[in-house]
Amino acid sequence: MRDHLEASSGLWLRRWSADDARSVRTAFTDPTMRWQANEPITSPDAADRWLAARADQWAAGTAFAFAVVDDADAVLGNVAVGAVDRRHGTGWVSYWTTQRARGRGVASRACRSLARWAFDDAGLFRLELGHRVNNPASCRVARAAGFSAEGIERRKLEYDGVRYDVERHARLATDEEPEPFRLP
Repeated sequence: MRDHLEASSGLWLRRWSADDARSVRTAFTDPTMRWQANEPITSPDAADRWLAARADQWAAGTAFAFAVVDDADAVLGNVAVGAVDRRHGTGWVSYWTTQRARGRGVASRACRSLARWAFDDAGLFRLELGHRVNNPASCRVARAAGFSAEGIERRKLEYDGVRYDVERHARLATDEEPEPFRLP
């Protein structure tokens, strides 16, 4: 399986490495990122554990996370397919971007490339993702990456004692490729 691919001109997906610890810690200092990890990523050790977990999942074939980087190899975000179910050919897509990468189509282009990789290299058939309904930016990412909305999962997630509805999206290997991404 390829572990380095071009998402679009000037945008690359590559496996995370131990050298990315500082970039991971910096990304997770953004308050909007606090729900993107199982534990707070506030120390070098926490960043190392986050990266080690990505490597362990890749080795086990249960999840495949890519750093999204620019031509200078600066980390702009993460895209991943996890909860891989080989029997049914399914996986769960997640993504985040650094504050400086937001609003530039980075997540959408990276998710499109990840989906193609998951179908072609990982042999999956169905990819799913979900976002809180109060997160329209994430919905735009999903739609631009070719994921069709399938419905609302009521009060699925809880953060800080508040329950959130989640809109589920999916993309199949047999779906047509989405139109090329263009910034508004």
